[in-house]
Amino acid sequence: MARRLQEKTSMPPTDRSDGVPPSAQQTRRSIAFLNAAHGIDHYVLGIYPTVVIGLEAVYQRPYSELIVLSTAMFVAFGLFSLPAGWLADRISRRAMMAAFFIGCGVSLIGCAVAPTLTMLAVALFLLGMFAAIYHPVGMAMLIQVSNARGRTLAFNGVCGNLGVSLASGVTAVLAASAFGWRAAFVVPALVCLAVGIAYLALVDDDRHETAKRARVADIVLPRNAAIVFFGLYTIISFCGGLTFNTIVVALPKIVDERLVGDALGGAGLAAVGGLSSLVFLGGALAQLAVGRIAERVAPHLLFVGVVGLLLVGAIWSVRAEGMTLIAALAVVMAALYGQVTVGDMVIARYTADAWRGRVYAVRYFLSFASAGVAVPLIAFFHARGGFDLVLIGLAAVSGLFFAAVAGLVAVVMVATPRVVSAVDAAPAE
Repeated sequence: MARRLQEKTSMPPTDRSDGVPPSAQQTRRSIAFLNAAHGIDHYVLGIYPTVVIGLEAVYQRPYSELIVLSTAMFVAFGLFSLPAGWLADRISRRAMMAAFFIGCGVSLIGCAVAPTLTMLAVALFLLGMFAAIYHPVGMAMLIQVSNARGRTLAFNGVCGNLGVSLASGVTAVLAASAFGWRAAFVVPALVCLAVGIAYLALVDDDRHETAKRARVADIVLPRNAAIVFFGLYTIISFCGGLTFNTIVVALPKIVDERLVGDALGGAGLAAVGGLSSLVFLGGALAQLAVGRIAERVAPHLLFVGVVGLLLVGAIWSVRAEGMTLIAALAVVMAALYGQVTVGDMVIARYTADAWRGRVYAVRYFLSFASAGVAVPLIAFFHARGGFDLVLIGLAAVSGLFFAAVAGLVAVVMVATPRVVSAVDAAPAE
């Protein structure tokens, strides 16, 4: 019975609810496009924050005034994830991903040809709206076509991180070219349009599957347990996003301030950038490792372990100095990247495929919305106690994050007898 229970509780979602798997070639194509989409999604959001530096000279406006134009883009990025997930579940996930590619391409062209700053702000808003499609829709598709395979989800996460890493450097090169800052929008626009056309040509239509998607999760929790489970996940999503955005925004300055007096004799800008990149790279590598471990360990148990590691790293970083601080921050970043992959797997296990787009939409909406809270909190705490207070706040949020995940694991463990009963009642094979 123990073996059958393990098979029951570790069963990944089926590729298609009608039981007919897609061809291996079609699966590989879908995953490749989704990986590219994740990189593109984070890349396009990073274009304007780099381009704006050159716009100061073009428009003779201060940075503080120009950077505000991107606010609408980031608001739309969080807000429109909700309708994107709903539409994907009701209409077609493939159609929504095609809208992502084409919509981002057209919006980027709009940014490039915008004659005024007002029109540029409008184009950026549209870019945020179309960029919002990827996370709720793309993750639901990736879970479906990959059977929630840990290493596949982890590699997809690394592709997103690669988009973040390339955005500033590539944008700077394009903006410095003979074509000027508008080229920084035109070139990725052409890439988005080309990939979108290829996607429509090479990936099968899925409209016939929409009504056939499974409406029962792989592991069904009792009603009250499911309510508590998803209630806790709202806390998890917000705390995870707040922790992640806080460390991403504050990391370079933390390294700069807290490394003063180290053997390096104070960290210059190049050293700060290099050490920060090293921390981010460690997080990306950890994400791949967590993806492999998740294929051998129950996702909910791995989830609490990874977030526990986050809490340890956050507490450690409060008093760490010098290179010990780098080690502590590397632990924090590794856990933050790792929890994204395993958290998505937990949702997949307890959510029916037919509802998955909407559930991911809520998850990512809460995660992205926390970005609007992170920056003011950093400013508030830093003004009153420097990064000592910021890191104490980070540790406190990490503690709430861990408590919510521990509660989620308790809910799952308490609900296990129901799964056991169902397995015992099943006829022998």
